[in-house]
Amino acid sequence: MNTDSAAHRGAGREPHPFAGARPTGGTVRRTLLRTALTGAAALGAGVGAARPATAATPSRDTHPRPGTPREALQELAAGNRRWRAFRERHPHEDPAVRRTLATGQHPFAVVLGCIDSRVPPELVFDQGLGDLMTVRTAGEVLDEAVLGSVAYGVLELGIPLVVVLGHQACGAVRAAVEAERSGTTLPAHMQYLVDQIGPAIDHGKEGDARIDATVSANVRLVRSRLAAEPELASRIGTGKLAIVGARYELTTQAVHRLA
Repeated sequence: MNTDSAAHRGAGREPHPFAGARPTGGTVRRTLLRTALTGAAALGAGVGAARPATAATPSRDTHPRPGTPREALQELAAGNRRWRAFRERHPHEDPAVRRTLATGQHPFAVVLGCIDSRVPPELVFDQGLGDLMTVRTAGEVLDEAVLGSVAYGVLELGIPLVVVLGHQACGAVRAAVEAERSGTTLPAHMQYLVDQIGPAIDHGKEGDARIDATVSANVRLVRSRLAAEPELASRIGTGKLAIVGARYELTTQAVHRLA
């Protein structure tokens, strides 16, 4: 992924990961969760075994799965370069991989992104089955379910990288900016979204520039909130985890890091 300063040039230096720690021990609740998920995986394997056998083409992608924050960032950066160049590999989709994934998963990154249909993480990073754990909410808004999902990926699966991925022309951010300007209350549960994005609104800009600046400010705010979670922060402190903010530009298809 490119750095913030290179955002609109479509090129830049490889990112440098932040790092973090892995706490020892566990809880009864986590053990129960692991046991339940392991049982579900075993059931899935049993169902798969009952199906007629199909010819499998061995996966050509044999390079080691990223195990550190830096390696994970480099893998995502390489995938985004392929996406921008229309040279996607669509990795890890063959029958052998699908059978393997029936018994477990080892994703190397969590991506917390927006629900926008133009920004699917597996596509913009050219990753396949079992590579990414994705959590998507409008404007990357956090709630307890999102926090729990990210924590599960990091604490239970040992994922070394969390990316908070905002994007150009975010509709949720625009709604928050316009609702604040007009004093409008949005219907149903959408007001919750604008309330959560509200603290990130950049009042130093006007019009579309305010919306664009708020997209980046919101990513930074969400990233900071995640990094402040005690169990995640402890992993950051010893280099086992990086939590980074990034933006996807619809006009260039480039993902770049936000400082």
